[in-house]
Amino acid sequence: MTLDPKLLEILVCPIDKGELLYFPSEEALYNPRLKRRYMIKQNIPIMLVDESEVVDEVEHERLMALSKDF
Repeated sequence: MTLDPKLLEILVCPIDKGELLYFPSEEALYNPRLKRRYMIKQNIPIMLVDESEVVDEVEHERLMALSKDF
C-alpha cells in the first residue's frame, strides 16, 4: 500500500525539516542529508527520531541508486 500523496507533500524530517525520499517497496522514508531512515508501519510513518535509523554508507548508496528509479 502507498502513502497518500497529500501526506507525502507535508511530511518532512523532524530534525532538519527537509524533504524526504519515499520508498514504497521498502516501506520507508529517507533523509539523504542525514542518512536517516524512517520506517512506515501499517501505512503510518514513524517520524520519531528515537525510532529512526542512521544508515551506513553502503546502504545510503543503495538507497540513492534506488531513488533514481523513481
